[in-house]
Amino acid sequence: MEKSETPLLQVENLSVTYKARRGGFIKYTELIHAVRGVSFKAWRGKTLGLVGESGSGKSTIGKAILRLAPLAGGTITYEEETISRLDEKAFMPYRKKIQTIFQDPYASMNPRLPIGSIVSEPLIVHAKEMSKADRLERVADLLDKVGLPRDAINRYPHQFSGGQRQRICIARALSSQPDFIICDECVSALDVSVQAQIVNLLQDLQEEFGITYLFIAHDLAVVEHICHDVLVMEDGVIVEQADSESIYHSPQHPYTRKLLDAVPRMPTIVSVGGAE
Repeated sequence: MEKSETPLLQVENLSVTYKARRGGFIKYTELIHAVRGVSFKAWRGKTLGLVGESGSGKSTIGKAILRLAPLAGGTITYEEETISRLDEKAFMPYRKKIQTIFQDPYASMNPRLPIGSIVSEPLIVHAKEMSKADRLERVADLLDKVGLPRDAINRYPHQFSGGQRQRICIARALSSQPDFIICDECVSALDVSVQAQIVNLLQDLQEEFGITYLFIAHDLAVVEHICHDVLVMEDGVIVEQADSESIYHSPQHPYTRKLLDAVPRMPTIVSVGGAE
């Protein structure tokens, strides 16, 4: 798939700063610069990888796009509309278009709700015209899309394995028919064989629906198999960005080379049957 002329998402000079209280007897306020001057583009139907060590600011960028982290500077543009300055009411339609899949699927679900209620939550907010019966039918279709039985709709999160829970979270992210999904370390808590299944599922869904992913991870071996372009982040700054092949075969920055040397290579990802 060729890149379109206009990116779906464009971030320019993004900065995120937090205030922290420090000190013992004498307290003082310290500014923590989590992200500094970050710029990048995400192209429709492509996967953009964002990699770096823990604490490098990767997840903060995802939160900033979702308006869950305070912007100290810069702009975020979605479909040629500047969304970084919108108030919450004006931003609400974009919450339908931009969804996220978190690292810990169990922590991101209410354990007291059945799967049908969990997956239909975005529909209740963004598709109020749908009847309850229509919502449940759509949930059943989504569960089928992610490789889970339709009767899972009446079961609870604790009745599923980690990989199955992540499939449920993917179904929930898909329910509002988003164009852009932020995958925030969404396979890092899973073992290798299940990672392969989830990566293959994400790629299949991208091919079917034309979804754009921001794939946040610390494991470059996983990123290599799913991402078209890669951003390498260190201490809140992007130190290198290029297409996936260039990053893995001719890295330019010493930090990128260090990450590649430190991470063991993942076996080639192939389709694995079943939903774990």
